[in-house]
Amino acid sequence: MPGGLNKLVADVRACRICRETTKTTPLPHEPRPVVQISGTAKILIAGQAPGTRVHASGRPFTDPSGDRLRAWMGVDELVFYDASKIAIVPMGFCFPGLDAKGGDLPPRKECAPNWRAALMEHLREVKLILLIGQYAQSWHLGKARKKSLTETVHSWREYADQFDPPALVLPHPSWRNNKWLKDNVWFETEILPHLQRQVKELLG
Repeated sequence: MPGGLNKLVADVRACRICRETTKTTPLPHEPRPVVQISGTAKILIAGQAPGTRVHASGRPFTDPSGDRLRAWMGVDELVFYDASKIAIVPMGFCFPGLDAKGGDLPPRKECAPNWRAALMEHLREVKLILLIGQYAQSWHLGKARKKSLTETVHSWREYADQFDPPALVLPHPSWRNNKWLKDNVWFETEILPHLQRQVKELLG
């Protein structure tokens, strides 16, 4: 990584904003920011935030969601974790904790405003952004995002043409979306073949 990006990533990994300087409820555990980035990456995965397994491993998508996402993309772990090809920059870098029902809390609100624009400045070679889940879609699509996840994902062709680099909207690959995937079979038949073609074309 160039010096500027190296320093920025080091600052991100040392970040403690959500623990020490936040105006809201502090993060209830020690921060462990997780990010994968390189100035040569052709694909950016914009997800939500690390879960418990990723918090433990310090590596993005080391869980069943990652297995499903890699299957969607048609890549193995060797390609997926090659930062020179794929950047993984979630909306929140640290595991946000669990809600009363045992689900992950939303990404911390401190992360994106403090770090995202600066990191995006170094992703000049990105040719495709994968927007996973509503938080990434809200940030990157702004007012172009539809009222529901289903409507937003169903409008995927709009975003491919409307944004530069093109954005491809995806549901989160979590098991919690199994019913959504079952109810929306067009996702697998229409979007996944397009996604895999794009990935193959960009990464060779």
